[in-house]
Amino acid sequence: MPATKVKEEAQRLIEKLPDDATWDDLMRRIYVRQAIEAGLEDSDAGRTMDVNELRKRLGLSE
Repeated sequence: MPATKVKEEAQRLIEKLPDDATWDDLMRRIYVRQAIEAGLEDSDAGRTMDVNELRKRLGLSE
């Protein structure tokens, strides 16, 4: 994401926080947003795996 877009998104996240928000609240929202962005990029690039295949690889029941 371009730097200007990141700055705009950060400002949007801050504006949506309640008045009594803590630094941890802000950091949590930034982390969640970053994780979602990374997941979408992985999906767009085809770096995903079917959940059943993952369960099989990890030896988990379906």
